[in-house]
Amino acid sequence: MSHIFETPLYPYARVPDQDAATPARHRVVVVGAGPVGLALAIDLARQDVPVLVLDDNEKVSFGSRAICFAKRSLEILDRLGVDPALVEKGVTWNTGKVFFGDRKVYEFNLLPEAGHKRPAFINLQQYYLEKYLVDRLRELEAAGKPVEIRGGSRVAAVEPGVDRVTLEVDTPDGPYALQADWLIACDGAGSPVRSMMGLDFVGRVFEDNFLIADVRMEADFPTERWFWFDPPFNRGQSALLHKQPDGVWRIDLQLGWNIDREKEKKPENVIPRLKAMLGEDIDFELEWVSIYTFQCRRMERFRHGRVVFAGDSAHQVSPFGARGANSGLQDAENLAWKLKLVLEDAASETLIDSYDLERVQAADENIEHSTRSTDFITPKSEVSRLFRDAVLDLSEHHAFARPLVNSGRLSVPCIHDASALAGPDCDGPPARTRPGAPAVDAPLAEGWLIDRLGDGFQLLAINAEAPERLEVDGLSIHRIALKADDPQDVLAERYLGAAQSAVYLVRPDQHIVARWREFDRHAVAAALRTAIGKS
Repeated sequence: MSHIFETPLYPYARVPDQDAATPARHRVVVVGAGPVGLALAIDLARQDVPVLVLDDNEKVSFGSRAICFAKRSLEILDRLGVDPALVEKGVTWNTGKVFFGDRKVYEFNLLPEAGHKRPAFINLQQYYLEKYLVDRLRELEAAGKPVEIRGGSRVAAVEPGVDRVTLEVDTPDGPYALQADWLIACDGAGSPVRSMMGLDFVGRVFEDNFLIADVRMEADFPTERWFWFDPPFNRGQSALLHKQPDGVWRIDLQLGWNIDREKEKKPENVIPRLKAMLGEDIDFELEWVSIYTFQCRRMERFRHGRVVFAGDSAHQVSPFGARGANSGLQDAENLAWKLKLVLEDAASETLIDSYDLERVQAADENIEHSTRSTDFITPKSEVSRLFRDAVLDLSEHHAFARPLVNSGRLSVPCIHDASALAGPDCDGPPARTRPGAPAVDAPLAEGWLIDRLGDGFQLLAINAEAPERLEVDGLSIHRIALKADDPQDVLAERYLGAAQSAVYLVRPDQHIVARWREFDRHAVAAALRTAIGKS
């Protein structure tokens, strides 16, 4: 596994842009080759939008970092054509358990219903995800798609303009300038682009420290998420245990605020803590150790002219709930189709403002959940601690208390109810597939519904007549015609409910725009114009 860290996947190489008399201009420049930047670049390239990725490194990230990838992220990766071996490599899990002291007080299943292609979560080290994404990018590049990645290329200066952004890029051969119609900053929590533009976050910084350790060991713990409040091996604090591929386990131990961070990272201090948790008879070796202090913060706006921020560069949350990388992948999916339409002059720049509004809403939702989780995990007053401990005690025997247990509300996609891009709704179909919501998967006679939804606008007609193709203002809408004659059918349950038929307009990012009982050409055309900001 160490070769993954050691092998340059996109090594620095001199390019013609460095010798150009005037700065070369690119349609889209993505800064940062982490999961969010790579996913965005792949999405654009697949749809023939030229994109250049700049990264100051040449390799995947060191350490496993993000490990929990949610069902919606897996569906996005499927749409991008990423090798499904990624899911096979990951550790699949749906179940979580919560302990108070040494007692199990609560157990939950994140995907209790059948009929989904992908599980609730897989655990997979971030470096593996990045490797799969780089491999997919290389496939597209080899197929002649307009994508390029440049390693050893650090963005040193950013100068926004009215219709372009000028960059200075540092390389081993010295600096050079280039220009971008659009610059997308996916350069992480410490975002140099954000700093160069004099921008910052608003929100809370939590005064606590957590030890994070990736431990290689043979252990018979089940493939579940285990979370402890006040465990006997870490009194007064919390702990988390997750299984990863390759016999690696992720362990988080709360340490408190006033600590010597460098001292706590030393093996001679980490190992006794882990032995107290795992037992003296379990052999293990440390693979990666870090200490983190987390924040629940975001930028006030994600769009600043022709510069757009996505992922951790735009927002940060605590790791409890796996909301960081998962929400970043949703940022990328939300932005890609809008950028495509703007660059093709099929929509005005104001469509990018809808990215800002929708993903700020998602960030606020994630920050709210993450803050509540953190306040429950680390009470800031004696009254809060008494309340938390009472909830945990009651939850062991009383179902009413279990929804109050908050060891990290796990990531689910945001429903953009208030989006200006959402169209009309009809009565009858279920709330879970209302306008603003992401499409919900369902098994079909052959395959899965989520795989039938492509990169463009789709008209999902269930027990309803609709044209195979519809042209509106130069945009095509393709029909997916399905039958669901049995009310007990999963597709009917998720998309018809009390209705006998339904027609859904679905966006390229698989979020629902509008729904009707029957097809109406004028209504569909109006909803499409709403969805691209032309209403």
